[in-house]
Amino acid sequence: MKIMTTKKVERRIKIKYRIRKNVFGTAERPRLSVFRSNKQIYAQVINDLEGKTLASASSLGLEAMPKIEQAEKVGELVAKKAQEAGVSAVVFDRNGYLYHGRVKSLADAARKGGLKF
Repeated sequence: MKIMTTKKVERRIKIKYRIRKNVFGTAERPRLSVFRSNKQIYAQVINDLEGKTLASASSLGLEAMPKIEQAEKVGELVAKKAQEAGVSAVVFDRNGYLYHGRVKSLADAARKGGLKF
């Protein structure tokens, strides 16, 4: 079964694989992965050695606000949950998205929340 994708999606997937070749989460420095849809944004802190998610946050439960502010809230939430799970340093996986806009504001908020990357 072939899934129909656009050129833009195919390009992002190629970039994603290029990034994931080098970015790997360990127990000491798990991977902070970001997924961005048209309406929501999600973040997970993942230990790739065990294949376990240590902390996660999304904009699903948040009240209506601009998308940039949503991303900032999610960044703060994931930083707080990661620190509760004992994580202070992560490697950032932008998942093929360009580092600006919502992805950048999530990363900046996570740094402000106490995560180091």
